[in-house]
Amino acid sequence: MSKANNRSVFEEFLGLFAEVRAGEGVQVLLLFANIFLILASYYILKTVRDALLIGGVELFGIKGSEIKAYLPAVMSVLLLGIVPAYGVLSTKVDRLQLLKITMGFVIACLVVLGAWGIVTGPGTAIGLTFYVWLGIINVFLIAQFWSYANDIYTEKQGKRLFAIIAIGQSLGAILGPLIADVGKDYTFPLLVFSAILFGVCLMLYIVVNARQAQDVKSASDQPTGDKPLDKDGGFQLIFQTRYLLLIALMILVTNVVNTTGEYILGAAADSHSRAEKTVEGVLGSEAAARVASSDQGEKVLSSAEQTQLKEARVSVIQSFYARFFSFVNLLGLFIQMFLVSRIFQYFGVRAALFVLPVIAFGGYAAIGLVGGLLVLRIAKTVENATDYSLQNTVKQALFLPTSREAKYKAKAAIDTFFVRFGDAASAGIVAVGLNVLAFGPTEFALVNVGLCVIWIVLNVGIAREHRKMVPDDASKPGSTD
Repeated sequence: MSKANNRSVFEEFLGLFAEVRAGEGVQVLLLFANIFLILASYYILKTVRDALLIGGVELFGIKGSEIKAYLPAVMSVLLLGIVPAYGVLSTKVDRLQLLKITMGFVIACLVVLGAWGIVTGPGTAIGLTFYVWLGIINVFLIAQFWSYANDIYTEKQGKRLFAIIAIGQSLGAILGPLIADVGKDYTFPLLVFSAILFGVCLMLYIVVNARQAQDVKSASDQPTGDKPLDKDGGFQLIFQTRYLLLIALMILVTNVVNTTGEYILGAAADSHSRAEKTVEGVLGSEAAARVASSDQGEKVLSSAEQTQLKEARVSVIQSFYARFFSFVNLLGLFIQMFLVSRIFQYFGVRAALFVLPVIAFGGYAAIGLVGGLLVLRIAKTVENATDYSLQNTVKQALFLPTSREAKYKAKAAIDTFFVRFGDAASAGIVAVGLNVLAFGPTEFALVNVGLCVIWIVLNVGIAREHRKMVPDDASKPGSTD
């Protein structure tokens, strides 16, 4: 009798979303719950982070909203030291000890930051510290989870099961902001609450690892991960291996495209708020007349009037993004639940690589040639939803045929340094485009069209290297692991 025919009722239910075989359901559920809690915690912290930076930070007369654009460069520099240090640690301990040390560090930091904030309240020091800390930690935690999942599953198992595990990531991203909104009057206690959730994540890692050790006794083809890793560093592995280097460059370009697109969307949201909340509509005709007759524009308004105008426009922007993120998360969840596993099964990882860059190419071409807020919202909704679902699963699956060293060290370097360097590169493009070349949304969109072509070329190289390691990419129904 086949494994599929021995499935439990729960595994039969999971079979609606991916090909889950007998005996795999509990492990999938544990990993699902783990990434769900990691993402829920991260989005709680992300909400607090943005509020502390934008509302509580001002440095040398520069507001937090402007400082935010420059902080990825700071993170990139710090990661040049942190990534090698993480690599050294991974050579000294086994994977469970690595998880205990890193998760324990995150939990301790959150308790300290929560206590700091409760004592001092919002301010520049804690706002900047927390923003940079979370910007580095969040990519490490997610990368580490998928490194672990890559390590405990074979290549064929990963292609079947990653799609359903990643549903937990999508659901966590939906729940986190809701929890943060409910607890909006308890900013710093939310940090301690997140530390507790990360403690649960650590317990789940311990349970999964114990189950995996038991499974190894009866399944010799399963990777064990009991030993520390070799001494090659993450950056060294990337620059020595064509496949890893192409993935790193692809991730960098992907982030440049996405972050530049986020700037275009943000500029459109700002313009929308100004059109919805004009000076006359908010402050009356007399204030509008003063603005119209002055060469200083809205700066002629009193401080109280400017605050009133900003509050009205912020409300419009918040509503704009609330609707935007709702559509993105719901569409992303649908794609993750019903499309990803089927794309992997019938077309394979290599074909899935090209879905997002083609969508992005078409979207930014439409923005550049047609324009308009509706076109922009549709294009960015589809792009972001595909990025958070299919593309995220593709990125994790690309590491399935690699060595354990690549799974932990190179992946950590790619998912941290190259991601943040892409954000920093996008900030440079925006700064030069605005201040030197006088670009508008159309020009930035066309820049992204060119970057999408580079993205597709890189994916062709990745697909060629992947074919050498995994000749039979698309899974066949009924095939064995």
